[in-house]
Amino acid sequence: MNPARRLLSTVLTCEAIVVALVIPVAVAVQGVDGATAGIVCGGLAVLCLLTAGVLRFPWGVAAGTVVQVLVLATGFMVSTMFILGVVFGALWATAIWLGRQAEKARAQ
Repeated sequence: MNPARRLLSTVLTCEAIVVALVIPVAVAVQGVDGATAGIVCGGLAVLCLLTAGVLRFPWGVAAGTVVQVLVLATGFMVSTMFILGVVFGALWATAIWLGRQAEKARAQ
């Protein structure tokens, strides 16, 4: 796996952990139904991990970008996720940019 994809995979894996930890916060603090929080956040955490696995395909980065938007949307359940979604989105964009820079350097 090239370093850029490894960095993108790391972002998605860390994101999966954070999204899974949102479940108890959504239930205890925000009063979201446990089943709803489990399905939405648990499903999104699994989707993050699955997307990390498909980054080797050309469409993997696009799928990861869609996941970033979905993580940002969890802010409607737990408002702190708006901030964390922006942070992870920035990490995602930085990883893509660094990957392109590394590919340019390798080509030279």
